[in-house]
Amino acid sequence: MSTFITADPHWGHKNIIKYTKRPFNNVTEMDETLIKNWNSVVQPNDEIHVVGDVAFCCSMDYALGVMKRLNGTKHLVVGNHDQLALGMNDIRPGTWKTIKEMNEIIIHNQKIVLCHYPIAEGHWHHAYKGTWMLYGHVHGTFQNSGKSLDVGVDCWNYTPASFWNIKKKMDEIPNPFVIDKKDEWDKSDRKE
Repeated sequence: MSTFITADPHWGHKNIIKYTKRPFNNVTEMDETLIKNWNSVVQPNDEIHVVGDVAFCCSMDYALGVMKRLNGTKHLVVGNHDQLALGMNDIRPGTWKTIKEMNEIIIHNQKIVLCHYPIAEGHWHHAYKGTWMLYGHVHGTFQNSGKSLDVGVDCWNYTPASFWNIKKKMDEIPNPFVIDKKDEWDKSDRKE
């Protein structure tokens, strides 16, 4: 089993093509490409975390039709355009294994905070201990500081990112928030 993370597919949202300059002629071409790309990397037994903005400006039937075609066990971190996604489990139970406003996960001993919005300047939980912060929302227009990365489809060739591909990028990013000497940190909290 592998783990993938993505954000901002915006299935059914015609205007996202214009807003983010996606290289598609229409929403059908965009949605079919995103579905094909998803299923080219995510296998049926894989886990995938979608960090918001699943489907927008389409019907619930359309959004559920897309979700039914996608491989993997799906987890949702709610974005600002997720009214449809939030109602999916009511109609088709199990569409989402989990639904959270924000999530903290561990993959291969790496702690990761998932939030649709970037949490700035290392203010996510345990940033000083090397915890990663993965976000969407900004469609590649903003790079947060520290061990933080936009996992939106616009930044990953319209394909979900594997943990290992995210790790390769994270290995190149310095962490200005890390406290090198743990003992110094621990002593500063003690009352003498």
